[in-house]
Amino acid sequence: MATEDGGLRERKKRETRLALSHAAIALVLERGFDNVSVDDIAAAANVSGRTFRNYFTSKAEAIVAAHIERGRRIAELLRDRPADEPLWDALIHAVVAQFEPPPGSAGPPDDRYFPALQKLLAEPDVQHEVFRAHAAAQDELTVAIAERTHTNATDDLYPQIVAGVVSTGLGTAMAHWTRDPTRSLVALLHEVFDRIRAGLPEPR
Repeated sequence: MATEDGGLRERKKRETRLALSHAAIALVLERGFDNVSVDDIAAAANVSGRTFRNYFTSKAEAIVAAHIERGRRIAELLRDRPADEPLWDALIHAVVAQFEPPPGSAGPPDDRYFPALQKLLAEPDVQHEVFRAHAAAQDELTVAIAERTHTNATDDLYPQIVAGVVSTGLGTAMAHWTRDPTRSLVALLHEVFDRIRAGLPEPR
């Protein structure tokens, strides 16, 4: 029972963190980074400012929390893939699944979304938190890869290299997509990881 209660509490905490992160992202994209307060974010997520501060130390940290949660889900989904599935098939599935649009989702964002997103990602505080989030996600993925390949996450280079390659591939696809949002992000991810899996042959 204690384990179940602990699991429920952890799930609720993750849900609250994600709700605050989504609220922060939506408000900042709408109003601009400097025009959104912690209390604005808390109110949008239907929690108190004190609750916000229990989870985050800054707006930037809240904004990037959704990325951290996505990284955790990639590692968790990798652990759930069939044991006999080739590693790169499992990794690609785990990554792409986080970016598949949900059934019945709305169409592409309007023309204001991507300029606002580019401006948000250029904020120094957000860039700092993104750097930290990439490192945390890569560490978690390294552990999941080590478990799957029966290697050591600390001492063996293999899981560390693979996690680093996945992180770089994902970051490259996201950066390209924010510059050219007319492309499908899912298709772009497949293209990036197909090239990686093929050993990055030289362009003809």
